[in-house]
Amino acid sequence: MRQLVRNVSVALAVSLSTSVALPALAQDQGLAGAYLAARHASFFSDHRAAAEYYIKALARDRTNPMLLENAVLAYTGLGQVERAVPIARQMQISGIDSQVGHMIVLAGQLNDENYRQALDDLEAGRSIGPLVDGLVKAWGHVALGDAAAAAAAFDEAASATGLKAFGLYHKALAMAAMGKFEEADAIFAGDEGGPLRLTRRGTMAYAQVLSQLDRNQDALDIITRAYGTDLDPGLSQLVESLGAGEKLPFTQISSGNDGLAEVFYTVAGALRGEAADSYTLLYSRIAEYLRPNHTDAILLTAGLLESQKQYDLATETYDRVQRDHPAYHAAELGRAEALRRSGKPDAATEVLKQLTETHASLPAVHITLGDVLRQQERYGEASVAYDAAIELIDDPRENHWIVFYARGIAHERTDQWNEAEPDFRKALELRPDQPQVLNYLGYSMVEMQTDLEEALEMIQRAVAARPDSGYITDSLGWVLYRMGRYEEAVTHLERATELMPVDPIVNDHLGDAYWAVGRKIEAAFQWNRAMSFDPEPEEAERIRRKLEVGLDEVLAEEGEPPLRVAADEG
Repeated sequence: MRQLVRNVSVALAVSLSTSVALPALAQDQGLAGAYLAARHASFFSDHRAAAEYYIKALARDRTNPMLLENAVLAYTGLGQVERAVPIARQMQISGIDSQVGHMIVLAGQLNDENYRQALDDLEAGRSIGPLVDGLVKAWGHVALGDAAAAAAAFDEAASATGLKAFGLYHKALAMAAMGKFEEADAIFAGDEGGPLRLTRRGTMAYAQVLSQLDRNQDALDIITRAYGTDLDPGLSQLVESLGAGEKLPFTQISSGNDGLAEVFYTVAGALRGEAADSYTLLYSRIAEYLRPNHTDAILLTAGLLESQKQYDLATETYDRVQRDHPAYHAAELGRAEALRRSGKPDAATEVLKQLTETHASLPAVHITLGDVLRQQERYGEASVAYDAAIELIDDPRENHWIVFYARGIAHERTDQWNEAEPDFRKALELRPDQPQVLNYLGYSMVEMQTDLEEALEMIQRAVAARPDSGYITDSLGWVLYRMGRYEEAVTHLERATELMPVDPIVNDHLGDAYWAVGRKIEAAFQWNRAMSFDPEPEEAERIRRKLEVGLDEVLAEEGEPPLRVAADEG
């Protein structure tokens, strides 16, 4: 898989090396302006602006290889492959050897069902890469109705080093699409080279194949082994139909063109996280172009756009998933996240509230709503959302720790410690050494000055798990300070300020510890540093007072015991 990524990445780099240098463009100020604006837009993955400016630049230099290729990239990233195709064809007519150009011309041919020309071009050397070339040839033969040639082409693709699993998986899909379910089952089961490691989409395809062979129970067993009983709506719907004894149609691939779209989706899935998002996006966009209702490709595209911080485009893409599709909830969760990240928390909240009405049985929907409300500091409403999620979790497992932790935070922020503490402890019961929970619970106990020995033990465990966390290291120093172990506190608080040098609370804590050990000049320095980092108004007022009269006087004014008494009691 990594070799595939390296191969396609190198191919892209080679294709982009045809670019002309900026100094040549600078001879024409109008061209240079559009070019620079386009480059700037491309750098920030602003596909819409990039497409606009590259087209303006091409109006002045219609044969420039770099401008042509980047215009193709921009239109494809924007999801307008149909506008990229004629530009890519112009590149081929001009003799420009570009992997990106070849890919988009190929996409146009496949969309037009011009399979014979597509195969001829691949044979002529207009290559995308070994995997895509091989699978497109095979599915092209399927589309042309030549089953024997298709099988041979799939076998050839599977024989390539490192690409066997891809070839076999697509061959299984092709056999099923042609109604050869016994042959498809044999490939999925591993008769041609070991059982395939299937994605969720592959698992669903195999389940449909088994159902066509009247083996619904085997299909159910495969789903249970892979995903247990905590299923998303799509898998739940599949399991319900299988359990009812229905004979499921094979719908994953209905035609040769569906298979060709699956090629690009499969490659996009393999590249995600391994290659640049902008490159992976080319494949997912082509998958959508060839099969507009390919929901998994739509979701993948939207996620890539989110990664590129193109939240408006991501939102538009998520919005294309139909309300009656089993993945609608996933699209709405993604849309809400894109809205939140684009600075529209109210819109995100509204999307999630509507989703809790249409998909009230899904804990993830309520959890996500709770998270968005909590991020807006609407803790009371967040607690209600988390309550709804936990009510739906019959048997909490380890991965549910974070729900109890989040609800604990919401309770703690609304001064409901009697409800917060059990949630934190439940989270630790589910995942005993979770450092965030250990730190939050321990620090809360320190602030309330209760059970300091237990708080110290928790925070020490958290530090052991996350020794480079400034927040957790600060908690360790602070609990030692509260226990009157000032010299030890100084050591850890100094480390915390190294890890988080501009945090006002950490610097303030170190100032208190310095004061406690008699280093009053250094204490004043740390308090002044804390003030420079914009602390909360209440904390800022307290720091000013410490700078005016010293920590001892502030403690007296607050009715706290003096430091020496705290130390003696410790």
